Amino acid sequence: MTCQEFVELVTAYLEDVLSDADRRAFEDHMSLCPGCEDYLDQFRTTIDVLGELPEVTLSEPGRRRLLDAFSGWHHNRSPESP
Repeated sequence: MTCQEFVELVTAYLEDVLSDADRRAFEDHMSLCPGCEDYLDQFRTTIDVLGELPEVTLSEPGRRRLLDAFSGWHHNRSPESP
């Protein structure tokens, strides 16, 4: 599993919807890649902190700008970067 694949599966991992084989591959990668382990920890922290906010707190224009920014960020990252 690459770091890119790891990042793409983080939500599924946390929601416990990965197949047994994918879960093993995910956890094997995490055990060998400190950067991805840190990424997962940061993702969990973000969920813990933001999980306390009301769901609707972002204006539609703000939401579009944020999604556009993340879209551009995703395309500019190297395949092995979390």
